[in-house]
Amino acid sequence: MKKQLVLIGIAVLVVFALSGCGKKTSNENPANMSQNGSNSMSNSDMSGMNHSSSGEVPSGLKEAENPTFKVGSQATIKADHMEGMKGAKATIVRAYITTVYAVSYTPTTGGKKVTNHKWVIHEEMKNAGEKPFKPGDKVVLQADHMKGMNGATASIDSAEQTTVYMVDYMPTTGGEMVKNHQWVTESELSSAGT
Repeated sequence: MKKQLVLIGIAVLVVFALSGCGKKTSNENPANMSQNGSNSMSNSDMSGMNHSSSGEVPSGLKEAENPTFKVGSQATIKADHMEGMKGAKATIVRAYITTVYAVSYTPTTGGKKVTNHKWVIHEEMKNAGEKPFKPGDKVVLQADHMKGMNGATASIDSAEQTTVYMVDYMPTTGGEMVKNHQWVTESELSSAGT
């Protein structure tokens, strides 16, 4: 009897120990996420990204009048900003016309530099004004797609005027539905089934 209680106790401890082990969450510090051993984190190392958002958008953002992918329609994501995104079926939540930027910055929380982060839109830059920024310009980010992004000084890597989409999708790697993901560009989507 005593031996059985000891075995049950050990089994309970093993279960508790294993339940503490699990997959990484999207709230982990991206500064610890570099997989390439370098001093920077590339766009493909975005496991620290907040996949879902509240759906709030910056003021002044203009809805696209006639987007290629209509709100409520289905599309396939061709982008691989993060694991499980490429090939995922998405539902278009909203569409906006703006300038999108790939940016490089060091998180305000410290850690490795993030390079070529896609995407931050014009309206997510401090004191953006009307005129788009150019590659090489320095800006202050007001987006919080990743921990340590809001308030960081960034360098513009590329700029493109296009339609951007907020989407819901189920990652191809499984897990929870990503809601209101910001942002996917028009060129990163294809008609569902293609």
